[in-house]
Amino acid sequence: MPVYEFECPEGTITEKLVKVGTRDIECPKCHQKAHKIMSRCSFELKGGGWYADGYASSRKRAT
Repeated sequence: MPVYEFECPEGTITEKLVKVGTRDIECPKCHQKAHKIMSRCSFELKGGGWYADGYASSRKRAT
């Protein structure tokens, strides 16, 4: 089960471990319905050629 972020009408953001299809939860602070929101992603690929530098196969393909 993944962790999702939910926001209630009062603006409280809560992280919760829920099933994939869950759209709403009850806010633990105000007990109103909190809707699932899009989280910011901290993953980024930097630099030129990260694939070629670290993960590419060094063998040449025979054609």
